[in-house]
Amino acid sequence: MSLQHGRALEERGMSSGMIAVFAIATGQAVASNYLAQPLLETIRRDLHLTTAVAGLIVTVSQVGYALGLIALLPLGDLLERRRLITALAAVTALGLAGAALAPSIGVFLAAAALVGFTSVMAQLLVPFAASLSPEAERGRVVGMVMSGLLLGILLARTASGFVAQLAGWRAVYWVAATLMLVQMIVLLRTLPTYRERVALSYPRLLASVLEIARAEPVLRWRAVYGAVSFAGFSVLWTTLAFLLSGRPYGYGAGTIGLFGLVGAAGAATATLAGRFSDRGWKNPLTGLASLLLLVAYLFIWRGATSLAALLVGIVVLDIGAQALHITNQSEIYRLRPEARSRINAFYMMACFIGAAAGSSTAAFAYAAAGWRGVSLLGAGYGLASCVWWALDLAMARRPRSSSAAATSRE
Repeated sequence: MSLQHGRALEERGMSSGMIAVFAIATGQAVASNYLAQPLLETIRRDLHLTTAVAGLIVTVSQVGYALGLIALLPLGDLLERRRLITALAAVTALGLAGAALAPSIGVFLAAAALVGFTSVMAQLLVPFAASLSPEAERGRVVGMVMSGLLLGILLARTASGFVAQLAGWRAVYWVAATLMLVQMIVLLRTLPTYRERVALSYPRLLASVLEIARAEPVLRWRAVYGAVSFAGFSVLWTTLAFLLSGRPYGYGAGTIGLFGLVGAAGAATATLAGRFSDRGWKNPLTGLASLLLLVAYLFIWRGATSLAALLVGIVVLDIGAQALHITNQSEIYRLRPEARSRINAFYMMACFIGAAAGSSTAAFAYAAAGWRGVSLLGAGYGLASCVWWALDLAMARRPRSSSAAATSRE
């Protein structure tokens, strides 16, 4: 497919089939980075590791992902996107195969870091879909693609545990590597050729990420929303296993893993939030999502002794977090069409920092005050989002950037 075909898609809109390709590819890419989480104990025993060393698998994957956000994501504005995305898919498949063959923890950690590094392909696909979508449909398309990403995260843990139970943990990585190679072929045959007209060296490209952030207040404001919401989201999922494995629940690891499926409500919310954003409802949607982040922890607090309250809290938190995330992305992709990958790099780094802050503070809160401390901390992040929204409304009449002003005039 030609560059002109990519531009034509932007003018007339993406077909449902093309959107499905993007959604599946995004979900599969992000799933690659979550396969190990339910397998840690099995891998620990097989490779004769201590618990602390096994825990490094998740940490190394996260570090690799963070480096990918910094080093790879901005390249979406510089290189031809189909070629870049398919190359990353091929390297991800190689990393997954390396994990399947790993004879030692050193090799496995190297493979996990490589998979984390290249799985940022998912974050290249989202702005690519935004670039191929007309302005009036961009929120809906981004929401549908993000639904695929969310389902990839949710289903990765469940599918990984199921395959490992049937054929061992190495089979999980062989299956994932095979599927990634198939996905690479599909993307190579399906994606249009698309390249932005950006003439920068690689060092200047990386430096321009911060330059764009300084010039675009909308991006900075939305990055704070993203950081706070990811922090509140991580507070729950970092400590939930501690609650569910103790009294009064006493659940095993398999049952605890199924709680991730409760978050499927967020995948449905993503498309709906995108449609509302297309209609210009960003302010009420942001306020409602922020309020849900706060209200969710009222139910989660009760969840210490009530399973029904806990499940309601998980659903409400997931809906709020995903609605805010989609609204954020819909807004930042309106700023500079030629810089969407760099804009996404800045935004996702803010989200990653927020998630790391939420995870670390949650561990301290649980150690200091148990589930009550966790609930108060999570509610604090939700309250921070509500306060930020109130400040956002108070400053709404001030021009934030030339691109934002141009968008509002349209």
